[in-house]
Amino acid sequence: MRSIATLLVSATLLLTGVTAVFAQADDITIAVALEPPALDPTAGAAEAIDIVTYQNIFEGLTRIDRDGSVQPGLASDWTISDDGLSYVFSLREDVVFHDGSTFDADDVAFTFERILADDSTNAQKSLYEVIEAVEVEDPQTVRFTLAQPSGRFLFDIGRGDAVIVASESAENNATLPIGTGPYAFVQWDRGSRVILERFDSYWGDRPPLARATIQFIGDTATLINALLAGEVDGTNNMAAEALEVFANNPEFQVLVGTTEGEVVLATNNRIEPFSDLKVRQAMAHAIDRDALIEGVTYGYSAPIGSHFAPHHPFYVDLTQTYPYDLERARTLLAEAGYEDGFSATLKLPPVGYARQSGQILASQFAEIGITLELINVEWAQWLEDVLTNHDYDLSIVAHVEPFDIGIYADPDYYFGYDNADFRELIETLNTTTDDAERRTLAEEAQRILAEDAVNGYLFELAQTGVWRAGLEGMWQDSPIEGLVLRDLRWSE
Repeated sequence: MRSIATLLVSATLLLTGVTAVFAQADDITIAVALEPPALDPTAGAAEAIDIVTYQNIFEGLTRIDRDGSVQPGLASDWTISDDGLSYVFSLREDVVFHDGSTFDADDVAFTFERILADDSTNAQKSLYEVIEAVEVEDPQTVRFTLAQPSGRFLFDIGRGDAVIVASESAENNATLPIGTGPYAFVQWDRGSRVILERFDSYWGDRPPLARATIQFIGDTATLINALLAGEVDGTNNMAAEALEVFANNPEFQVLVGTTEGEVVLATNNRIEPFSDLKVRQAMAHAIDRDALIEGVTYGYSAPIGSHFAPHHPFYVDLTQTYPYDLERARTLLAEAGYEDGFSATLKLPPVGYARQSGQILASQFAEIGITLELINVEWAQWLEDVLTNHDYDLSIVAHVEPFDIGIYADPDYYFGYDNADFRELIETLNTTTDDAERRTLAEEAQRILAEDAVNGYLFELAQTGVWRAGLEGMWQDSPIEGLVLRDLRWSE
């Protein structure tokens, strides 16, 4: 990535040398950084798939709204049995797939049988293994029977991994996606763009824009120039260091929100000295989040004190559990037997936020006598060394799955956190369906992780959108993977 100075020079040259024409009609071109490897969100793990397809081409029985809440989707309503084991969904009528075939309960049954099949390539298959049976009661009614109550069931079936596909077209969805959403797939120019058009037979409200082009631009300077020239109308995630190009430009609006990406100093709790709570507490006291956020994301991120997204309604602000306090950090290290500090390795994957955070944290930890050796690794090596083999001391990575606090209930996970009380709490949370009770349990789970300083909780990755002035309906926060087009419109 070019330096910010180079980007600003480039932008200035473009502004003085080009007269951009900003067309505001009934179409839009949006730039995103990554091209998806395929276009079937039920058969691949890449977030880039959902960016293009989720709630645009494909829909689920439920859908996740901009505030993270669960709303009706292809199911208009549902009833839940008293024991929480049976969900009966009433399906919307007059819904058709983009190829004209009719949507009904058989498509729902097919979709989940495919997800749970032995040869399934669904990235989140484990979320749906709670399903014991899917029964078609009539064309508009389908019953799910669960092995145990699941407080996340309605959310999980609203994710991109559980969108409804048809048996007639599912095999080709990777390259020719056919769903029930408000936009139909038109073409995919590999290496360049995907074009979608409004589906006139859509069952729901008619989306305002007739045509949407998702253009793939990975280079920040190229993206800046494309925006200023009027070649694209916006992006959901501009590099933070480039936002000042647009912040005071009346032709644009900058929307800064949060994502589901908790950036953590991942800590190997199973090995010394990190198995000692006082060592982890000392590290927590040595972290200056404000300096990290300013240095890594130019101030465009939210600090976190536990493993939870700030935009979630269950979020608790725990950033002051271990406030920045170098004297307290040194005292705790001495109490743990490390008065002179210690040395450790910090393995960093190939993303800017991780490697920049690593450099700043190394400087901060040096203040209390902890010497970090920074080891840059590629993703394949990170997955093997850190995630699979647990061959690491410390690492920095963003965990981007929604509501994934339950990963700490697995002592075999790469953190090596083994807390029987926490496991019991998560098991109760997972089987609780009452929303108020779930909130109480989720808040307690956050507090346990914060107090145990399982990881260094740094910041939530920001969603930094830049959009043409006059465009409305964009999501400021990103509670789930996706770039939802349904509400986008040009103001009059």
